[in-house]
Amino acid sequence: MTQNNNQPKINYVPACLLTIFAIILDQWTKHLAVTKLQGKTPFILINKVFQLCYLENRGAAFGVLQNQRIFFLICALVILIFAIWIYGKLPNAQRYLPLRICIIGICAGAIGNMIDRIYLGYVVDFFYFNLIDFPIFNVADIYVTVSTIVLVILILFYYQEDEFEELFHRRK
Repeated sequence: MTQNNNQPKINYVPACLLTIFAIILDQWTKHLAVTKLQGKTPFILINKVFQLCYLENRGAAFGVLQNQRIFFLICALVILIFAIWIYGKLPNAQRYLPLRICIIGICAGAIGNMIDRIYLGYVVDFFYFNLIDFPIFNVADIYVTVSTIVLVILILFYYQEDEFEELFHRRK
């Protein structure tokens, strides 16, 4: 990747460390779910509102695309490659830090669930909002969902269209 002379090189070390930390946290919570929740009745945190409930998810949210492991792995890989490419193309300025953090969250979530799919054949989910019967989810899902929502808000309301010109057009 070529950098403008007046722009410092991007340091990937903090991003990698933050991503690794987030993945470890996700995998640790899934390990706790397996050891403390699997085969047991749900652990009620707030009666009729929120509970911890073990689920082996072989599909996506709402039970769609069951047993499509290869499809999910390919999608996660494509998202990771695109996210890393965008991360590297972002100007190395403080203004783009929120965007970088969103990319880190999306990557950490994708990798966390990809690890489950590769090694287990399914994703371990355990958070359940039974008040609204929301699909059971995990920490990696939170990373992806929150990061994506914040990313959309940033793109719509914080960044200007011309700030992204550099990302998608060749430099001369």
